[in-house]
Amino acid sequence: MILHRLNVQRGSSRTDWLDSRHTFSFGGFHDRQWMGFGPLRVLNEDRVAAGGGFAPHRHANMEIISYVVQGALQHADSLGSGSIIRTGDVQVISAGSGIEHSEFNASQDDSVHFLQIWIQPDRINATPRYTQQQFPPAQREGVLRLVASPDGVDGSLPIRQDARIYAGLLRAGQSITYPLESARRAWLQLVSGALRIDDDTRMDSGDGAGVSEQSGLQLHAISDCELMLLDLP
Repeated sequence: MILHRLNVQRGSSRTDWLDSRHTFSFGGFHDRQWMGFGPLRVLNEDRVAAGGGFAPHRHANMEIISYVVQGALQHADSLGSGSIIRTGDVQVISAGSGIEHSEFNASQDDSVHFLQIWIQPDRINATPRYTQQQFPPAQREGVLRLVASPDGVDGSLPIRQDARIYAGLLRAGQSITYPLESARRAWLQLVSGALRIDDDTRMDSGDGAGVSEQSGLQLHAISDCELMLLDLP
């Protein structure tokens, strides 16, 4: 079964420095039919204008994964971590018992475009931790590159949930088959381009799809595309 979430169906928040699209209910956007997908609670696509950003704020008991599509995002937190995450970087904040952080566009000239994903953890009030990793295009071209997992296997970042997150870059005409284990589900988010799932459902930039009750999915790129796939319990 495939639940297709069209780009135009997403919620939105706009300020003078932020353009945010919400796949699931978030902030002032509420849709009781889209409260999440398994432990996946938030999937926001954010564009932050030059010089803009999120002032220090607190999170607890959430796995927060950020994937930078274009630009650079400056991070600081109450653990003492301070860094800039750039195009192709993945950042994981395991908020645990509580962490305060800020996120600002690192550029005074260009916008930054990134996805932020919140996954409910498999335990509460764990010790907060921060990690980040660069996944260059060569590692993501033509494949689904594992970027986050419960055990940090294959150079992925560890998260506190039985979920696996992949990032991929497909050229027009390329196909990938992803097997899905029994009783698991997957969320596919198309960052850019166009593709078909199982030669049936067409997805365009900004679309998402929840997949369940099937043994896998086949992805066929109609045009060059960038995507993320989340394998979830």
